[in-house]
Amino acid sequence: MPPLLHPLRLGGVPVDPPLLLAPMAGQTNHAFRRICREQGGLGLASSELLSARALQFLSSRSRTLDLFDWTPEEGPVAVQIFGADPQEMAEAARRVVEAGAALVDLNMGCWVPKVARQGGGAGLMRDPTRAARVLQAVVEAVEVPVTVKVRAGWDARTGSAVEIARLAADCGVAAVTVHARHAVQGFSGRADWQAITEVVRAIPAVPVIGNGDVTCPAEARGMLLQTGCAGLMIGRAALGAPWIFRQIEHELRTGEPLPGPGLAGRAAVALQQARCLLATTRMPARRAIRELRGQLLHYSLDLPGQTRVREALVRVETPEELDALLAPLTTSRPDPNRPD
Repeated sequence: MPPLLHPLRLGGVPVDPPLLLAPMAGQTNHAFRRICREQGGLGLASSELLSARALQFLSSRSRTLDLFDWTPEEGPVAVQIFGADPQEMAEAARRVVEAGAALVDLNMGCWVPKVARQGGGAGLMRDPTRAARVLQAVVEAVEVPVTVKVRAGWDARTGSAVEIARLAADCGVAAVTVHARHAVQGFSGRADWQAITEVVRAIPAVPVIGNGDVTCPAEARGMLLQTGCAGLMIGRAALGAPWIFRQIEHELRTGEPLPGPGLAGRAAVALQQARCLLATTRMPARRAIRELRGQLLHYSLDLPGQTRVREALVRVETPEELDALLAPLTTSRPDPNRPD
């Protein structure tokens, strides 16, 4: 079988392997990005999505600035921004580049009502004229590569990914990522990879990144073969499994599967993520602990049929309690039903 993973260059930024971590609110902080990189196989990580509007006002700026958590040592890192006003988006792009972003990614895929109702995120797909103005303003505002993430469309009739991708290519973006669901679907139903194929054919000079329902190496291979996309973006499947990028790269390069860790291994990675977040976050400790509760639940740290760890995680209040819960699990005896 010919190789499926070819190095990418987004502007001057190399992405090798072409496996990208999706921006996810409340998830893709510095600690999680770092854990994914250390597990291997990750070519490019993105920050959480940042509100361009929130950066305009003192009342909301402080909380948004807490999300400026990337470091020079981590790079390269993409920073995703969302909004509907071209000037606000251009200013936000300049701010994140000044803070060290290697790429700026425009969010035209967020379906959450409080974002889309204001015309941001996937709401821009319903207004191609405004979308083009936003794209052009950001591309002209910064020297780093600009990329955009879109949905297959707002719905089956409005704002197709092909239309927005062509506008984006005309504006000079370095890549287009397509989440192969309509915005009105949210995360429900199955992703229709044909939407990615259509964008690949529509903008042959611009790399297209596929996203949606890639949860294992077999699905990664299927998307690459079916759509002809240049790379893959993975989001929810990486939560609690940051080694998925290494597994995909290993199997697609060698043809051999790479098992994931067992309970003790998962607990060790979860503990590493927790300690890293608490050591590096700009958030207050109580807020960081609340975020960690949700993040660490994805690691499935209970034995089959048990919920003890899960129930304890949702009640943790302090770093000391969290450490006391997770550390003993890292030396637990192997579960015969799970591979190590």
